[in-house]
Amino acid sequence: MSVTTPRFFPSRAAMGSLLLAVLVATSGCSWLRKSNELYGGDPALRPLEVPPPLPDASEEVSGSVTASGVVAARQAGAPASNGFRLAGERDAVYADVGTALDAIEGVTIASRAQLLGAYDVSYEGSSFLLRVSEIEGGTYVSAVDPRGVPATGDAPTALVARLAEALGASQP
Repeated sequence: MSVTTPRFFPSRAAMGSLLLAVLVATSGCSWLRKSNELYGGDPALRPLEVPPPLPDASEEVSGSVTASGVVAARQAGAPASNGFRLAGERDAVYADVGTALDAIEGVTIASRAQLLGAYDVSYEGSSFLLRVSEIEGGTYVSAVDPRGVPATGDAPTALVARLAEALGASQP
């Protein structure tokens, strides 16, 4: 008696799926291509993207724009456009600034963040941050807008001047 091995015959659905997969795999990505008349012609005639001009070698660049240059400028006490320097540790100056803000009429402190050294204040209809940061040889108190750039409006300038006066500091 001989034993025969059954033969495997794939179903019609499996054969159809296999045929469709082979057809798609060999047809390439032509279905995904998008025609663009700018890039369809001769490569020599395609439009070029020209980068913006670099600064001239004769132009003088003031300051360093590298991260290490910015950090060095901050540590050296390079003043923001709206702030003042105080002697003392940051935490002590932060507490003094809070006391002075409480004493100034019209100042509303929305929030205090001692770890960040920041007060979120409103004064004369303007909202901004007062930042107390440690610099070499003391502390720097400055007004910044919500984007982190120096606040230069009338209200921030007036409040910083009043704070400097109340804390006995001179503005740069």
